[in-house]
Amino acid sequence: MRDATPNFRDALILTGGGTGGHFFPAIALAEGARAKWPGREICFVGARRGIEGRELPASPWPHLLMDVEGLVGRSPLRVAKSGWKLWRGVSELKALWRKDRPWAVIGTGGYGAAPALLAARALQIPYFLHESNAAPGALVKQVARQAQRVWCGMEEVRSLLPGADCRVVGTPVRDAFLRDFRLAETLLPPFRLLVLGGSGGARAINEAMLGIAPVLLDRLPAWEILHQAGPAELERLKERPRHPRHEMIPFITRMDEAMEAASLLVSRAGASTCAELKAAGRGAILVPLPTSANGHQRMNAMAMAAEGRATVIDQGADLTRHLEAAILRLMGDPHARQSLSRDPEPNRAVRLCLDDLEAYLG
Repeated sequence: MRDATPNFRDALILTGGGTGGHFFPAIALAEGARAKWPGREICFVGARRGIEGRELPASPWPHLLMDVEGLVGRSPLRVAKSGWKLWRGVSELKALWRKDRPWAVIGTGGYGAAPALLAARALQIPYFLHESNAAPGALVKQVARQAQRVWCGMEEVRSLLPGADCRVVGTPVRDAFLRDFRLAETLLPPFRLLVLGGSGGARAINEAMLGIAPVLLDRLPAWEILHQAGPAELERLKERPRHPRHEMIPFITRMDEAMEAASLLVSRAGASTCAELKAAGRGAILVPLPTSANGHQRMNAMAMAAEGRATVIDQGADLTRHLEAAILRLMGDPHARQSLSRDPEPNRAVRLCLDDLEAYLG
């Protein structure tokens, strides 16, 4: 956390985090805002425990990280403790913003966005929301009616936010994805399977891949695996034996380059990942997080499958067997694999959001 509080006066505040699905759209919008309004201060507000707590301190973005945590799925004692932390965080921001009032606040969801959005609502600071998923999170549902606009990643969100002013724009992707990508069909051996469990990793996917990777790579010598396991998961698994062509790393910073080099992906179905897959033109086997709020990851995955961009496998007792069969089929059949790898889809979400904000605020 920075020692000095950011300069919030007339600043554009970005808030959202906990997971990469909330944090990376906020980064994308901040990058677009910096290019559109080079003279305006752009600051982040988030949680110390989320991905923003790892990423922002090493970034150039002015930021304030707060001691807040999620409320959903906690014991009554933890809910009370978390609620007190949230009240304290909102009070702190209200005191700061009464003195140095921001220009506007953009929230992309997650518990790390709660203090800034609730403070903005209390002080009548204009705030905007972006909901990437097919089902809105609890925080977005709570504050959507008073938002100047709710930008939606998918059409399905509109009906789930009655009374909110919604506009479908897609999901923002980072600057690195706003470029031309090499077509998957032009890639040459060694072909790469990219495995992603989200920014924190996914234990079920990690365990399944450790079990099936030797079978896959022994049968298909033209393939290799790059596997983002998550920092904590990699520490847990680092002594486990694995195939020489199965590389496990904690986190991928240049995800655009990793996707461009991949012929196939295995991944969770967060909205940001789905948007990046479209931008890169890569097909995937999606394993939705079964505990995602309102089942939004499964809804995201089914939307990708409906567009012919993904195969969906639900996480269950037979995950390893089903995953092995699906990966073997696609790794071994270039026609089936390339049928999922559509042409890269230009992403206009950042421009649409910021043009809309500018039209509203001037």
